[in-house]
Order: sequence, then structure tokens, then C-alpha cells
Amino acid sequence: MVDRHDSAVGEQGPGGAKRTARTAKKAPGGAAARGRKAAVKKAVAKKPAVVPEKGAVPVKSASAAKAVGGSRTALVRRARRIDRELAEVYPYAHPELDFENPFQLLVATVLSAQTTDLRVNQTTPALFAKYPGPEDLAAANPEEVEEILRPCGFFRAKTRSVMGLSKALVEDYGGEVPGRLEDLVKLPGVGRKTAFVVLGNAFGRPGITVDTHFQRLVRRWQWTEQTDPDKIEAEVGSLFPKSDWTDLSHHVIWHGRRICHARKPACGACPIAHLCPAYGEGETDPEKAQKLLKYEKGGFPGQRLKPPQSYLDAGGKPAPPLGAA
Repeated sequence: MVDRHDSAVGEQGPGGAKRTARTAKKAPGGAAARGRKAAVKKAVAKKPAVVPEKGAVPVKSASAAKAVGGSRTALVRRARRIDRELAEVYPYAHPELDFENPFQLLVATVLSAQTTDLRVNQTTPALFAKYPGPEDLAAANPEEVEEILRPCGFFRAKTRSVMGLSKALVEDYGGEVPGRLEDLVKLPGVGRKTAFVVLGNAFGRPGITVDTHFQRLVRRWQWTEQTDPDKIEAEVGSLFPKSDWTDLSHHVIWHGRRICHARKPACGACPIAHLCPAYGEGETDPEKAQKLLKYEKGGFPGQRLKPPQSYLDAGGKPAPPLGAA
């Protein structure tokens, strides 16, 4: 479940490590820190509702928290409060890939690498209509599959992956998607991120989906300084009960797609700005920030052609099919 540029290869995010390094150089009390505080103070004077919470930045990461006696507790409390408030903002958060069974979710998640979930959702109806199960896809003509998958980009490599995993499902698992992490990651094109999407949303087994949005936000919130997806998964996971992991992933990813964007976060329209240590990195003017919002927060259609009823009830709009005006 990923947005543009999300992939197993690109999970560290463009410029992620460099951005962390630059931030680390700005020691508290230095000229850069004083300048940033002054800028935030000036912006806050115009919009008191987004004042960063006093004392909300005790440490820079979970690992740093352990080294500073007592500060880890503050980090855990702030992290869990952010998740609770995001749950109120996105009570209808869900996987943004259309699927009706574990096989469809597995294939769709593999296809979503380096493209949008919207593009995948517009493409998979034709794929699953012609090849409804792993037996069908494993025996398909590769050229015909490539033609269907062309809109997703990297269609030749993705064809090899989905046909390869379909063949493995037929030969090794009786045509059924396995419900264990160790089995899923053995399938062609399936890494931990894809496996946790499937486990959490098709089998109800908790997992953290570390895509580029998740990585970006948890570092902005100073939950971790890690850049390796597996280390991020472990460090952030330690801040929350395991039962919260799947919903936490949805909340963070939805917020990253809609409000806390990579290049220009909409700080002035952010419902958790008062908790965010990175407040001020983006647009703080409320009116200008409102114009940056995406998907249903900005009044635009979501990514699923067939979203859950709870999303529609909350005012969400389904995406248009491929080729629609």
C-alpha cells in the first residue's frame, strides 16, 4: 500500500538520510535553532491553535530516549497521543487498494511499487476479471498480462513478479495465500512491507507498514532517527502495543498522503500541529495550507474505486475508473 515512489527498493525515501543528518547538526541553543524558534513563534502569533505543545520534544528518537533517563516515557506518551488524535481525524482509515480476497490484495500491493494506489485500482479490475485466481495468472500469456499492467509502470518486471508468486502459490501452498510472514516473504516480489499489508488487512494479524510516508512522518515526529525500514519498524513498534500496529500504519500513511506531504506539508491545516516538533517546515498560513490538502481532505476523490461504506458515509468520494474523463 504505497503512493508514488513507494517500493521495496525505495523505502528509505528520497533524501531521507540527508535530511536527518542536516537536522542533527542544528544543536539546541545554536543560531539555527534560535532562528527556527523565532520563525515558529512569529507564525504561531497569527494562529494560536497550532502552537507546538510545550515540552513536546523531549528527545530526537526512541533510541535517544533510552539514553536519557525518564524521557522515553514522554516519547511514548506523545507518540500514542498523536496516534489517538489521528484516529479521530481518520476514523475510516483503511487500505487504499481495492481487493476482495488475500490473493487480490497480495497482487495489488506488489503492483503498487513505484506508482499510486489509484493507478493500481484502475488497472486491477481488468486483470482480476481475466485471471481471478493464482492458477489462472500462473498459466497466463505473459504478453497479455504485460499489456494489462502497462499503466502501472515497470510492467514487465511486475508481470514476472505476479506470475511468479501465482505459480509459487499453486505449487507450494495449494493455491492459497499463506498467513505467515516467513512464507509470504519467500514469494517473488514480496518483502516485509508487502507481507505486513497482507497480514494486517487480509488476515487481521498486526504489522507495521513502513512505506515512504510512514518513514517521513515518524522521523518528523522524532519517534526514531533510523533510516533502515527494518530498524524503523522495530523502533516505532516498541512505542505501541502490537494490537495497534495495523491501524497505526493506516493513520500515519493517510496523514502523510493528505496533509503532511514530503515537499510542502500543510502545517497550517494540520490537526496535530500542537504535538508536532516539525511544525513550521511547511505552509503555516491556514488559508494557503488548506489549498495543499489532498484526497477527501481537499474535497477530491480518494484512491479506491470501491471504498468501504464508512469512508463514503464520512463524505469520501470513490475514484474514477481507468479512462474516465
